[in-house]
Amino acid sequence: MTNLQERGYLLTEQVNSNSLNLDQISSLELVELFNSEDHNAVAAVAGAKTQLAEAIDCTAERLRQGGRLFYVGAGTSGRLGVLDAAECPPTFCTPPELVQGIIAGGAGALVRSSEDLEDRSEDGAAAIAQRHITQLDVVVGITAGGTTPFVYGALNAARQRGAITIFIACVPTEQVKFDANIDIRLLTGPEILAGSTRLKAGTATKLVLNILSTGVMVKLGKVYGNRMVDVAVTNQKLRDRALRILQDLTDLNREDASILLDRSGNWVKLALLMHWTGLEKQPGNQLLLEHQGNLKAAIASYNNQHSS
Repeated sequence: MTNLQERGYLLTEQVNSNSLNLDQISSLELVELFNSEDHNAVAAVAGAKTQLAEAIDCTAERLRQGGRLFYVGAGTSGRLGVLDAAECPPTFCTPPELVQGIIAGGAGALVRSSEDLEDRSEDGAAAIAQRHITQLDVVVGITAGGTTPFVYGALNAARQRGAITIFIACVPTEQVKFDANIDIRLLTGPEILAGSTRLKAGTATKLVLNILSTGVMVKLGKVYGNRMVDVAVTNQKLRDRALRILQDLTDLNREDASILLDRSGNWVKLALLMHWTGLEKQPGNQLLLEHQGNLKAAIASYNNQHSS
């Protein structure tokens, strides 16, 4: 493991030559500088596309077998993981335990600085044990500088339990090496504010987590075309979205779409299946279960059985 007392050589800790006069430029120049530097975050994600695609496929396969996805981090990295996990249930109607965020310091660290707790590798290992991680699970360790002991402890404990481990860092492998199943490096370069990895490094990390969780849910059949057909209809905004999806994908007017949505128990995917096959709620639900929630597969199966 890297010497934690000397981190100045890390890419994320170096001084950005483009912002040496940060405290002297105008507000407009500051915005333009940030905008210019943020392009590096997008480029960094592109540079890791092969590893990210592998992470999507690997994670989707484990979740199909009954596994779970965990994000582990401290500070900004931990908060980003918790945020992505929290957005999966409303977007894809997943159970809260399917995708979980683990942050050093627990829930309190989401709103209060607790960066000192990132130095406790034993806490990371304990978090893995508390969640009974198994060989079916995937654990993603997020650490911008690549040296967070909490993340190391969690990933090492997860690996010992047979879980798939994914390491996300914003420093090159020659600066920090870690033995994970999948190694994703987001080389965003020195920050405009030296060492403040909530900036470009945080942006690139957010992009990667967006892609990872959405990609996995696409592979799991949570999406039809580019529509979130597993959206949880829990408020008026989401009901409106559900009705618009039904109207866009069928010939139904809003009133009929609303009736169909009610009949399906507010499940867009089931409503579409019922409309396209003529099945009622119970047999339609059973057909989806037989095809692991994949709407296209369920429809194809129904059509094959009724083609003669």
